[in-house]
Amino acid sequence: MGATKTDFFTDNQNELAILAKALGHPARIAIIEYLLKVNACICGDIVNELPLSQPTVSQHLKELKNAGLIKGNIEGNAICYCINESGFEKIKVFFQHVETHLEKRNNECC
Repeated sequence: MGATKTDFFTDNQNELAILAKALGHPARIAIIEYLLKVNACICGDIVNELPLSQPTVSQHLKELKNAGLIKGNIEGNAICYCINESGFEKIKVFFQHVETHLEKRNNECC
């Protein structure tokens, strides 16, 4: 396996890439949408909402949590998940930067 090239990019670029990759699956988008709708829930509730097995949902939750897009707290024998606002703030700042740049260009490209 080849060496990773992430060292050539800034910490911010690498972090945004991790966030984008975590959002790069429709099941993870569905999980985020569900968490936004209910504000918090346990893993079992998410499994009931998606046409996926419990281990598959758990893997998607793990990816979202590792990227910093959701948080999870142990409550008894279940884990309660919710949105991690700081992860989405980083995405928001990036897209605001893109939007500001595009507004300044006034569609002068191609």
